[in-house]
Amino acid sequence: MRFELPDGSAREVAVRYALNAGYAGRNTAEVRHHVDELAALGVPAPNRVPTLYPLSASLVGRPGNVQVAHAQTSGEAEWALVVTPDDYLLTVACDHTDRALEVHGVAWSKQSAPDVLGDVAWRLAEVEDELDKFTLRAWVRHGEREELIQDGTLGQLLPPAYWIRELGDRLVPGTVLLSGTIPMIAGVDQFGDGWRVELTDPRGVSSRIRYDVEELAPAWD
Repeated sequence: MRFELPDGSAREVAVRYALNAGYAGRNTAEVRHHVDELAALGVPAPNRVPTLYPLSASLVGRPGNVQVAHAQTSGEAEWALVVTPDDYLLTVACDHTDRALEVHGVAWSKQSAPDVLGDVAWRLAEVEDELDKFTLRAWVRHGEREELIQDGTLGQLLPPAYWIRELGDRLVPGTVLLSGTIPMIAGVDQFGDGWRVELTDPRGVSSRIRYDVEELAPAWD
């Protein structure tokens, strides 16, 4: 994948491994809120927090159209750490998830839809001291109407340094780690026709994602 950097340069990374963190908020009450959000959809609570789900690297990409089996799927706004041979890059991510399948197993649901990455990435070393000031927002679209569904900062999530320390040698070059998400705004329908996500630094530089959600024809059962 190719990422544009704020200084005008670019980096290309061959994705080899994907890891999705879950329930990774710094605030215990917010983590409980997310657990309750999913419990309302029938998703069982995790055995431990934070959690970590290994995924197929083939799920990481930048599609403009995400095809799904039914209408009960949803995005989740996150940051992603991209490991290069000599650096860590930070970009925006959206973990699209099958909520119906999630009831039967979160790890299974993570394998059913893509991890979508943004267009711009920052060198982690250059922004690590100001990560808590980065804003993370997501909008879900229903027809022509777009509605804000997530609005927060990276200060709500465990920082990249936590995962670098905990995972150590597992973060080999080509690994992409997604952070887990922030709470959704109550009352907003998460099952939409498209998603847009933005991660913005204190200087106003943004990394963006936008994709449509296409429901496929039913299976011939």
